[in-house]
Amino acid sequence: MPAIVVVGAQWGDEGKGKATDLLGSKVDYVVKFNGGNNAGHTVVIGDETYALHLIPSGILTPGCTPVIGNGVVVDLEVLFQEIDTLEARGIDTSHLLVSANAHIIPSYNRVMDRVTERFLGKRQIGTTGRGIGPTYADKMSRVGIRIQDLFDHSILRQKIEGALMQKNHLLVKVYNRRAISVDEVTDELEAYAERIRPMVVDCSLLLNNALDRGQTVLFEAGQATMLDVDHGTYPFVTSSSACAGGAATGSGVGPNRIDKVIAVAKAYITRVGAGPFTTELLDEDGEKLRAIGHEYGTTTGRPRRCGWFDAPVARYARRVNGVTDFVMTKLDVLTGWDKIPVCVAYDVDGVRHDELPYSQSDIHHAKPIYEYLPGWTEDITGVREFSDLPANARAYVEAIEDMCGAPVSAVGVGPARDATVVRHPLQF
Repeated sequence: MPAIVVVGAQWGDEGKGKATDLLGSKVDYVVKFNGGNNAGHTVVIGDETYALHLIPSGILTPGCTPVIGNGVVVDLEVLFQEIDTLEARGIDTSHLLVSANAHIIPSYNRVMDRVTERFLGKRQIGTTGRGIGPTYADKMSRVGIRIQDLFDHSILRQKIEGALMQKNHLLVKVYNRRAISVDEVTDELEAYAERIRPMVVDCSLLLNNALDRGQTVLFEAGQATMLDVDHGTYPFVTSSSACAGGAATGSGVGPNRIDKVIAVAKAYITRVGAGPFTTELLDEDGEKLRAIGHEYGTTTGRPRRCGWFDAPVARYARRVNGVTDFVMTKLDVLTGWDKIPVCVAYDVDGVRHDELPYSQSDIHHAKPIYEYLPGWTEDITGVREFSDLPANARAYVEAIEDMCGAPVSAVGVGPARDATVVRHPLQF
């Protein structure tokens, strides 16, 4: 049976949570395989809106088991706050599972994240300050703390001592901050041990056994392709593998078991934080997109930078993820423009680039080459059949499909759970 990966095709906030939720009724497991609480998924069910940060969106679908994979970094305080909030709203979270190998975000990494970002001054990355980057750095430096370490006091304390040996020198001597106590951090983390113990599993064994039984597993990416630490606009990226390949390393399921990769892209494009953004609009159109699309971060509340659709980015996402289907979201936001620009290529110092340049310098200096597609004025939020969309809205989707090189199988026409037009059923 299939393993399906849902990724973001742009810089995040594309509506992956909605896409995952739509597929959730057809799958048995939804697995978050990367990132932490530095991003969020918003799901609208009737009159209720849910903002999810660490917990996979499958938590909202009865009969679906949500799993936090080993590729995720977990802030335990945030995790239990999110659980308590959902439970207070009547959502059952008792079936949530967490990989024993997932790394924990200790309080000292939140401190390190904030002070180092300020220290960078004009070279700031735009981090959320939640300790994500320092925790992944600890993981690669082999001084990280994993969920399973909570259950062995001696190992936990040794790891905290080892990590703080260097970090306290930096905090005191470089950043002029106070040293952090080993006892303080140990006590803080151990306070969560018994509550999380029933959730802890061998993620790889769990998911491979599920696939062997003929069950369906959906992998849900945090962030997006252009924020991937290897394939994004480095260094203005996240600290994890947000592309489809990260689903294998972040869960313990082999890549040969992945059958379908669904990439989610807005009908326009947004970005939060610093970094290059070729089609960014610093004018009334940008403000209009932000206002109509409610473009503010689910986790941070920061206003998102807005721009027109970027076809080279979409083609790049198709290539590095092996995309089989695109899901376009927020087509309704484009209602009301006479003409809608679409970036089809870049001009870099007078040279046309139809594909995303590999050079960071070229990306920074790229200027968009636009084609203009006719707009529409009709309200499309109530449409549920592709044939019922205005002719120009259909033409816009079809043009994007041709530019991307993979079918646009579903189109979002509003924030509600059912506000989706299915063009090609996603066959599993």
